[in-house]
Amino acid sequence: MDVEAEGEIREVAKTNEEVSFGSNSKLKGWGSLSCRNMLGKRNGNFSSKDTFVRADKIDLKSLDVQLERHVSRVWSKNSEAAKPKEEWEIDPSKLHIRYLVARGTYGTVYRGTYDTQDVAVKLLDWGEDGMATTAETAALRASFRQEVAVWHKLDHPNVTKFVGASMGTSNLKIPSKDASGDGYVTLPSRACCVLVEYQTGGTLKKFLYLNRRKKLAFQTVIQLALDLSRGLSYLHSKKIVHRDVKAENMLLDARKTLKIADFGVARVEAQNPQDMTGETGTLGYMAPEVLDGKPYNRKCDVYSFGICLWEIYCCDLPYPDLSFAEVSSAVVRQNLRPEIPRCCPNSLANIMKKCWDTNPEKRPDMNEVVRMLEAIDTSKGGGMIPEGQGGGCLCFTRARGP
Repeated sequence: MDVEAEGEIREVAKTNEEVSFGSNSKLKGWGSLSCRNMLGKRNGNFSSKDTFVRADKIDLKSLDVQLERHVSRVWSKNSEAAKPKEEWEIDPSKLHIRYLVARGTYGTVYRGTYDTQDVAVKLLDWGEDGMATTAETAALRASFRQEVAVWHKLDHPNVTKFVGASMGTSNLKIPSKDASGDGYVTLPSRACCVLVEYQTGGTLKKFLYLNRRKKLAFQTVIQLALDLSRGLSYLHSKKIVHRDVKAENMLLDARKTLKIADFGVARVEAQNPQDMTGETGTLGYMAPEVLDGKPYNRKCDVYSFGICLWEIYCCDLPYPDLSFAEVSSAVVRQNLRPEIPRCCPNSLANIMKKCWDTNPEKRPDMNEVVRMLEAIDTSKGGGMIPEGQGGGCLCFTRARGP
């Protein structure tokens, strides 16, 4: 063997020693013992550890697949590194997801920490498991990027603080079940998530459920209503329509201060009402124009607030005995609204009625609602708990509750 051939053999041997192919590769056990011994005898510089490749043993198809995957990963990393980061984009290495909190219509919520801050992490489900088309997913991402650019600038005591977001990363480790689980959820290669401050008081819905028997003091009712109305008034001043105002999407902190959360379907209000259509929200809280597929604006949030105000006062569900289909039809065609208890003060009942008026133009703006609630005198009671009485109101003739 001449010197040039020997150099080529050494180079091949060196290259193949650096490549790992896995246990099922056809390259395992390259060459034969007799071949290695024979070559070793012809050149005293070879050791028993030197290995050589037989061309007929190489699975070129498998090698091409592995090479393509490797190039794809490198290309993806280089593209991400070259892409400028938005000021609201998180550093995935600083995020630690601890356990599952809840599953919703538009994603799954986990509790975690981000750079020592306690956060709620919402993974967005945009059909990236094959249920949505590429065009649909791209449209959702584009819309989300626009909204995030607005959300991260929001700053109000009654709006959950936005911490950051990721438009796509494969570096998140998501626990499969709870804090004690060892497994992790498999994510799409470009999973998106939103981080907001974590609230220890849980949801408003849970709080109302816990008080469904004894009800709430009138002062507490008005305070919760003011928190919600002030938060919505602030969002509307920023041209943001929440579109899914309900007790389940409101959080309470340790001091029972209400904070608006879950901007999963929120969007910047369109200049032309014709551009905002479609049934978006939750049945029971959705305004008639939304249910009917007509154009709508921020007044749809005012309607939903009216339902929430009733819910806060009664600690009850608005339509416990009706199906979704029955509610939808009756709200639009029969002007169905929750029954206001006889013990409800007129000042509060009038706000409910104005907010859920069928005609959106007759509904007050949220800043007007704030002023009306601030004008209510809570010093003499007037809630579902009569003054000087520990039990709840007897307005309902039968036991009601979630």
